[in-house]
Amino acid sequence: MIDWNEYHKQVLEGIVEIGRNSPEIVRGYRMIGEAAKKTNLLDAKTRELIALAVAVSVQCDGCIVVHTDAALKNGATEEEIIEALGVAIQVKTGSALIYSTRVLDAMKAKSE
Repeated sequence: MIDWNEYHKQVLEGIVEIGRNSPEIVRGYRMIGEAAKKTNLLDAKTRELIALAVAVSVQCDGCIVVHTDAALKNGATEEEIIEALGVAIQVKTGSALIYSTRVLDAMKAKSE
């Protein structure tokens, strides 16, 4: 099992190192984050729940550890986090189902 606390520390240290070598990359990343919440229509907890669902969908451990911490700090409950993960699971499996229709199209094209 991953030591998530140690991993969180390593992820943040890695970002600092990237920023030291190429501050424009980290600055650009932060600008995107600020732009994404500029309208403030979603509260911080909701944004973090969405971020967690996306993190699971794209299989990003660093994103998972950072956004789990942020979701909890913004008041997300375990139940809310699990519901958000359920949405991620639904969308990910749904996308496989929908994308499977491309195989049907490919088979039809081969038989023509």
